[in-house]
Amino acid sequence: MPEITTALPLLALTAVAAYLLGAVPFGIVMARLFGLGDLRQIGSGNIGATNVLRTGNKLAAFLTLVLDAGKGGIAVLIARQFIGEDAAQIAGGAAFLGHCYPVYLGFRGGKGVATFLGTLLALSFPLGLIACATWLVTAAVTRISSLSALVAAVASPVAAVLIGRADAALLCALLALLILIRHKANISRILAGEEPKIGKKG
Repeated sequence: MPEITTALPLLALTAVAAYLLGAVPFGIVMARLFGLGDLRQIGSGNIGATNVLRTGNKLAAFLTLVLDAGKGGIAVLIARQFIGEDAAQIAGGAAFLGHCYPVYLGFRGGKGVATFLGTLLALSFPLGLIACATWLVTAAVTRISSLSALVAAVASPVAAVLIGRADAALLCALLALLILIRHKANISRILAGEEPKIGKKG
């Protein structure tokens, strides 16, 4: 973590605001706008872009991906611009928590992959690019979205240290841990050879 220089009440306010932004369920919003039904009753029931893609609507999935990534990135950029680097990392982590455990949906949210990537891109563009490239390469080889996310997440703390952003390694490690927790069922299916491929309709 960077040096904490911001007053704790302001950091707490930043965390709350970023959490509420991260909690906006854009997958459900896009599914309703495109007439796809209740996303929680489709495919895996997840509210993220991968499950939207299972409906067959690529535009809705793309918009969900951009918006879910954007809420993490925007939280980081606004906090950095108006407060500082310590607030930026707090905001990124809080937005990620909001996506995974949204108050608007009874704390049952998504798995945080797009928000994770958006957060890293805003926190450190090179680090974000490494995470995205890791996801893309793994996806190209395995065609398994969840495995790609797991590899990218686990690699991110190491990548942060290697590119000279050791101050971001702790946040990356915490986000990676949450991604592992959120993907517990996926990990079981991967080990059993039962995880669905990218683009497969639910």
